[in-house]
Amino acid sequence: MAAKLDKSRFTDVSDVVKWRLCLGCGACEYACPEKKIKLINFIDQGIRPVVLPTGDCSGCSDCVTVCPGVGVSHDPMMKTAEGVINMLTEGWGPVLEIWEGHATDKVIRFDGSSGGLASALALYCIENEGMRGVVHVGNDSEEQYKNKSTFSRTRDDILATTGSRYSPASPCDLFQAIEDAEGACVFIGKPCDLEGLRKTQSIRPGLSKNIGVAIGIFCAGTPSTQGTVDLLAKYGISHEDVEELRYRGRGWPGSFSVRLKSDSEWLELATYEEAWNFLQAYRPYRCHVCPDGTSEFADISCGDPWYRSIDADEPGKSLVLVRSEKGREIVKGAIKAGYIQLTPVEPEILERSQKELLRKRGAIWGRVTTMKTLGIPAPHFQGFSLLQNWLKLSSGQKIRSILGTAKRVITRNYFRPL
Repeated sequence: MAAKLDKSRFTDVSDVVKWRLCLGCGACEYACPEKKIKLINFIDQGIRPVVLPTGDCSGCSDCVTVCPGVGVSHDPMMKTAEGVINMLTEGWGPVLEIWEGHATDKVIRFDGSSGGLASALALYCIENEGMRGVVHVGNDSEEQYKNKSTFSRTRDDILATTGSRYSPASPCDLFQAIEDAEGACVFIGKPCDLEGLRKTQSIRPGLSKNIGVAIGIFCAGTPSTQGTVDLLAKYGISHEDVEELRYRGRGWPGSFSVRLKSDSEWLELATYEEAWNFLQAYRPYRCHVCPDGTSEFADISCGDPWYRSIDADEPGKSLVLVRSEKGREIVKGAIKAGYIQLTPVEPEILERSQKELLRKRGAIWGRVTTMKTLGIPAPHFQGFSLLQNWLKLSSGQKIRSILGTAKRVITRNYFRPL
């Protein structure tokens, strides 16, 4: 039976999960005043909140208020803000400056996914801006094929968590550590994590006052843990035998590599492209209706400059999008202090580097409209110019955005909640 979208149906995040709209950011766990929400990594879905059955919920709906899965909106004044590059707002959100470059620290640059800029900026903030620490994601020391949020305070801590993590991560579950810190902190996350951060800041001033800078990474979706398990199995490796795992990094773009508990040597199992092509099939559907691939709510965003071919053994580089005055201040300070080396680039470089993210954004209007037409809950977006982007698609792409969504809803029985 079809279900109409009714905001009153989302009494708490369990309803968001049931309708497959959860992104797994973890903000709801922190926001719940009753501490009734626990995050669990469901191997075939991702990290999802579970509302504990003990006692009565206060009915505050804070968990839904901070949830980016149900939707997110840009400030309507964003497009006309002073200094914003107008030609980019429709496809990429607010951008004040675009740079390309890398960390000057050779170890950070090598270990990072594409130049180590997010790590280098975080280190600069700790050592030069007086920030107390960095909330970001690294590997789980007990189960290396999984992720774990961490609060880093030193260069060694940051180095231990470099590189992309193509499996579920919920850095928002450490918001309390930021609130409890004796000063400003750095937050690093995916687009949905940054959305969760901004929505939570709007209702939690204690958290908001300790956010020194928010750094976002480019993202095309988060595969479930099952993706990593199956990718390892493809090469005859059990996830239980893994001592350390890197999806990429250790060079640019790096390879999918592991160290086993029985061997100290790294095994390069697949190229970055081969590994990602396998893993992306494990992304949950909510990732396919996310218009934000470049962390539009961050102060600074970092991602790969795929606008040209990369030579073998070439050192890593990243694009840096400055999105706020705070971001501009941090980037300029890091350049002056010698933590990063950047060169300004033309706005066209962004589109040339991330064509797939722009194509995906174009399909969102068709996908969301189809969900609404079929009567199932869909996320609400405002300020993303979704219709304008959809109209730029070819006729075939428009049709696929609608028919592909309808087919998925029907064949996968999305009419019914989990």
